[in-house]
Amino acid sequence: MNSKSLSFRLLVSAGVVLASFFILVAIVLEQGYRESAEQTLRENLKIQVYSLLSAAELTRAGQIKMPKELREPRFSNPGSGLYAWIQPVDGDVVWFSPSAIGLNASSAPEMESGKFVFLLDEQGRYVLHYKVIWENHRGKEQEYIFSVAEESLFVAKQVDRFKTALGSWLLAMGLILILIQFLVLRWGLSPLRLIVRDLEAIERGEKSLLDGSYATELRGLARNLNALISSERAHLERYRNTLADLAHSLKTPLAILRGSIDSPVLNKKTVHDQISRMDEIVEYQLQRAAAKGEKKITGTMDASLGVDKIIASMKKVHADKPIVFEIKKPDKFKIYCEQGDFYEIAGNLIDNACKWCDKKVKVSILNKNQIKQEGFSFLLQIEDDGPGIPVDHLNDILKRGVRADQNTDGHGIGMAVVNEIIDLLGGQLLGDKSQSLGGMRWQVYLP
Repeated sequence: MNSKSLSFRLLVSAGVVLASFFILVAIVLEQGYRESAEQTLRENLKIQVYSLLSAAELTRAGQIKMPKELREPRFSNPGSGLYAWIQPVDGDVVWFSPSAIGLNASSAPEMESGKFVFLLDEQGRYVLHYKVIWENHRGKEQEYIFSVAEESLFVAKQVDRFKTALGSWLLAMGLILILIQFLVLRWGLSPLRLIVRDLEAIERGEKSLLDGSYATELRGLARNLNALISSERAHLERYRNTLADLAHSLKTPLAILRGSIDSPVLNKKTVHDQISRMDEIVEYQLQRAAAKGEKKITGTMDASLGVDKIIASMKKVHADKPIVFEIKKPDKFKIYCEQGDFYEIAGNLIDNACKWCDKKVKVSILNKNQIKQEGFSFLLQIEDDGPGIPVDHLNDILKRGVRADQNTDGHGIGMAVVNEIIDLLGGQLLGDKSQSLGGMRWQVYLP
């Protein structure tokens, strides 16, 4: 597995989290088990104290007398790990079990009668002290402390066994969980690997688009990637076609020029005509290649501001014509579109409206709440009070080289470029008669 892969990073992160969790669990469980073992030992020692109390007798001389044999056999075996002492509150030890021979008694702290004190002494033994008041036959009270001790090794061994077992179980569980996490990650990231494989297939030319069944969260990414791929392919195809068209279109003028040069008499008019033709061809192809149409991967622009700039320019271009502009739009309207593409679309349409109108041009911008057609969020509507265009001629003027009026200047590619850009943007261009002005109305729908 690649150390830079997303799967490796997620697996390592999950492993670190699991390891940290298990370490904390082990610490908490070990501490809890130790406290439980100590509590169990305290209860056992308390039973031994009660056993000693039941076996002890106070003689008429006021001395403690213990039987030779106690109920607990460990008290009789030296070094058994279980020890007992009896001592007055202010005196030395008056009795100790045979198992405590050669050992120092644990010092009892200040304590109340009838109370137990459980502690770990300086020799590393768990000791339970119990203070009792004994009254002799004369009615005199004497205070004794019964102490029972157990080596801490007893608890330590239990805790060590528990730690070993706990560590083994936690390690096994951790490995199992990491394996499960690995399988879950592979399953969870499989849609990403599917997209990667499909992209590699696209690079090899085996696929044209991302057409797999992807997870819901990745469908938006797949759509955008498909839009990017389609857009780039469309651009590449358009650029190839433009170059091919340019080369093909220049063949005839070049051949005529070559023939004119080889002719004994140079026909300047022919040369001039062909040069003009070549200039028209180059201008045509450059304008065709200028369309971008990268709606899916571009930023935003203010359509309202763009319309204001275009109308200001139109007023200067058509200064000799008293045009009245009626503008209905919001102060700001952000759309996803290249600025050059928007100026190409709106500029051509508004310029045509200014050319053909009698005196009035109406420009409107509507949002998705005002648009009847679904799937679009922007509508640019341009109307004029000119003669309009016959319905049966609308499709023709969207073709390259076709003009609404052959007697007017122009190359007949403005509307074709507008239609191409709108198509690349995923929009729609509609033309009909203006109901309010009676002339032409163009509607540009963009998503």
